[in-house]
Amino acid sequence: MTARRAALALATLAACDGAPRAPAPGGDTTVADRTSNAYSLPAPNLAPAELDRHLAGDVGFDATFVRGPAPINPGLGPLYNHNACAACHGKDGRGLPMFAPTGSQALVRVSLADGTPELPGAPVPVPGLGGQLQDHGVFGVPAEVAIELAWTERTGRYGDGTPYQLRAPTLALRHPDGGALDPAILTSFRQAPAVFGLGLLEAIPDAALEAAADPADRDGDGISGRVNQVWDVDAGAVRIGRFGHKAGNPTLVQQAAAAYANDMGVTSRRFGGDAEVDDAVVAATAFYTATLGVPARAPGDVAAGEARFDAFGCAACHTPLQTSGPHPIAALAEQTFAPYTDLLLHDLGPDLADQRPEFQADGREWRTPPLWGLGLVATVLPGASYLHDGRARTVAEAILWHGGEAEAARERFRTASAAERAELLRFLSAL
Repeated sequence: MTARRAALALATLAACDGAPRAPAPGGDTTVADRTSNAYSLPAPNLAPAELDRHLAGDVGFDATFVRGPAPINPGLGPLYNHNACAACHGKDGRGLPMFAPTGSQALVRVSLADGTPELPGAPVPVPGLGGQLQDHGVFGVPAEVAIELAWTERTGRYGDGTPYQLRAPTLALRHPDGGALDPAILTSFRQAPAVFGLGLLEAIPDAALEAAADPADRDGDGISGRVNQVWDVDAGAVRIGRFGHKAGNPTLVQQAAAAYANDMGVTSRRFGGDAEVDDAVVAATAFYTATLGVPARAPGDVAAGEARFDAFGCAACHTPLQTSGPHPIAALAEQTFAPYTDLLLHDLGPDLADQRPEFQADGREWRTPPLWGLGLVATVLPGASYLHDGRARTVAEAILWHGGEAEAARERFRTASAAERAELLRFLSAL
């Protein structure tokens, strides 16, 4: 029995501090757990048949793929990054920024500036490499690239003179023969994000995201978020992107199918043509990530820090509240919840830029990540880090990396008193 199944009873409890909150982080999908299993519990409002389907998807999410032919879970590779969904999203949380002989929890996306994409508007694949570097191969098949990760330190000071240190990643990418990759190849280094609460994000109406967007900054507040417009392979049309660090996938089904193909080398009807994983498995995996519950906030009074969050300008992108619309999964429909994201693309400045476009997202833009469950990141995965590439070792470091549209908010944090900074961080640790 897995830890998440053993903890099913916890999912039906009320808010863990006993105090009413309006709304709970995940609405009716909120679970009262702040242990290392906090991200891995099913939404407590699932109907019995939906819970059965969730648990079946849990098995698929944990499944380890192997090289075919094999009676169970064949199809790994021949090139891949890791061999299971859960291998990168341990306990349904984020991965580590690491490349290891046994499997990598981080990855490098690649593309060319010019050429013909495989999907309308998508990044242009690199001949011989595709759109993602696979640093592992099944027995007898060499990996297509060796990836070495190093960190470069830089220093800074808060407004009161307190010093801090930041680190930035540096990648060395080489072919098996030792040759360097063509410098014309655009690269983007990323670590795996957490997967809980995604169904609620999928259920936010398109109209709500479009209404929140302000690409021309008409209100003059310096925030110009916009939706990414991406290709939906099932609809055969352009739709709003929601998932991935640059909102490059429109649905959880497409996100799951793309992960099977790119991360594990397991093809499907949608990506790769050969159905090494069938539609039912892809759908079950997507259903599982759609119906994971959202952990309740920690007990304690953090109102002062919440006020700082708003006063510093963090809430301009990390929108506290969202409301879902109709959804095929009844548990996700018509919920008011607190993800702290607008799901929009924002320019975060040159320091965080990867200079690699993805559909309409340019090389400086990133989708606002949800902050729900932020205080549990290190509980679920000790040693975990923050931002799209894991460069930030603490939440404070993550804030200090913000630039572009978020520069003013960062500077309010950086120049605040130590007590004010601590108030903000206490609030974020309660999420």
